[in-house]
Amino acid sequence: MVLSGLGCWLPPTVVANADLMSAEMDSFVRRRIGVINRHRISQGSATVHLATEAAALAMNAAGARTVDTLILATTTPDRLCPAGAPEVASRLGLNGIPAFDINAGCSGFLYALELARGLLATSARTVVVIGAESASTMINPADPSTAPIFGDGAGAAVVRRAEPGESSTFGPTVWGSDGTLADAIAIPAGGSRQRVPAPGRGEGDLFLHLRGPEVLRNAVRRMKSAATGAAAAAGWRLDDVDLLITHQANATISTALAAALPFPPERMPSNIDRVGNTAAASVPILLADTAAGGLLAEGSRLLVTAFGSGLSWAATTALWPGVPALTSHEKESAS
Repeated sequence: MVLSGLGCWLPPTVVANADLMSAEMDSFVRRRIGVINRHRISQGSATVHLATEAAALAMNAAGARTVDTLILATTTPDRLCPAGAPEVASRLGLNGIPAFDINAGCSGFLYALELARGLLATSARTVVVIGAESASTMINPADPSTAPIFGDGAGAAVVRRAEPGESSTFGPTVWGSDGTLADAIAIPAGGSRQRVPAPGRGEGDLFLHLRGPEVLRNAVRRMKSAATGAAAAAGWRLDDVDLLITHQANATISTALAAALPFPPERMPSNIDRVGNTAAASVPILLADTAAGGLLAEGSRLLVTAFGSGLSWAATTALWPGVPALTSHEKESAS
């Protein structure tokens, strides 16, 4: 499986900490969570719109006018039914191709990449994989444990079948889940188990709930295990890794992961200060930002890992192929 292009799209509305909280809370959020600004969708926009923009940029970067399959990883679908991926495909002029959603929390993009690998080994030649989130729609603005953390955005990658004799961009994937902790990161209501909020809960059950300390412990443990497993499966030592690309959950988790591996924090790119936690979109947005920012040279060794609701986790390695990455913020700064 060969990466041929990346795209990232962030909605133009930027919301600063000062717009949401007191100066005292701003100081805490900067220090513990790492977020200063985040992007927000505008009225009338939703996840499908973000996904379409990012996929269009990725296809443009790859020089791909069409793809065989489209996979959308998201935890914030526009509707419970139908899936958003067919609409994204239609908006891209790709009517008729197989297109489907997956929900693996913040690990969703890496899960979708592994699915793309299987499709490329059988029926497809080119796949666009998207992580897109309207995360602001799943948080309660009055909840200080979630409201400052999340941002909206989308990232996408075009991957294709390797030609004979051509090396794969990505190494083996290590992934897994633990459903015994399904309610550690959860929106209680809205699905078939609990269609409406419980009596006396108001609308609280329609928003995301986090058990912070439990999430922190499991995020560090699972990402450490997956990352070291993926490196070993690729025949790498951690010392061989040029950059560690991690899901941008919060600064505390990233710092703890760096210490646990151990891995030099200066070789862990981060954009959480500018975009917040964008859930399933986090990894492709960071990849696109890192590439567009000139931090990658052809042949750079990347270790990529993520953790999210489910609980779910995944990690893989990548040899950077030197492909283009297009970002909406790069376009804006150039215009």
